[in-house]
Amino acid sequence: MKDQASTPRIGNRANDSMRPIAYKINIAPNALGSVLFSFGSTQVICACTIENKVPGWMRAQNVEGGWITAEYSMLPYSTLDRKQRDISRGKSDGRTIEIQRLIGRSLRAVLDLKKLGPKTLWIDCDVLQADGGTRTASITGAYIAAQIAVQKLLKSNELKENPFTDSVAAISAGIYNGTPILDLNYEEDKDATVDANIVMTGSNKFVEVQSSGEEATYSEDELSALIKLGQKGIEALVKIQNQAIEAGI
Repeated sequence: MKDQASTPRIGNRANDSMRPIAYKINIAPNALGSVLFSFGSTQVICACTIENKVPGWMRAQNVEGGWITAEYSMLPYSTLDRKQRDISRGKSDGRTIEIQRLIGRSLRAVLDLKKLGPKTLWIDCDVLQADGGTRTASITGAYIAAQIAVQKLLKSNELKENPFTDSVAAISAGIYNGTPILDLNYEEDKDATVDANIVMTGSNKFVEVQSSGEEATYSEDELSALIKLGQKGIEALVKIQNQAIEAGI
């Protein structure tokens, strides 16, 4: 493993630095909470709407509490080559299903569903522009949108207490040119020998770590280096999330 300071990176960004982070709150007026969240050139609209009922399987099984679920899509113009809409193909592709399940799992990890009551929080994540890290931007933005929505429900007395037990955010890391780096853009991601997506709570607990080698293997030390980079990135993202939520309510 190379010295983290020794290998030039695209745009001369430091290996342990993230791309510029930006957000615009309440981008979708009809949603209870929404944000346009950007990791560099990657832009995702995350919106939360509330339905005053739970899924049929919960009613059938008499499961207490509420539910939170997510849908994810890449808009046709989000990539250089037009991406066909799922509805045109008649089904969602495997990647779409994987990512929306990951978003849902990540949010449920920090939510007390019983405190939510008989409600469903719908999270819609729509990628406007993709330049690597769309799933991590979606998770990070989804928490902002959902927490803004919950705060509004608390203010209107539709909820008695905040069902969120912690915050959640996500960041990518990888091995690029033999060096661990944080927050990969598309050019780095496609050439990385190891790719990882790290989902963590604001209290520094892991929700999920997805890591894989691309025609390559990696060592325990390299995995540890990626996780440490992820922890540094999550710490910064939590501060940005708090700022965004405060601005949104």
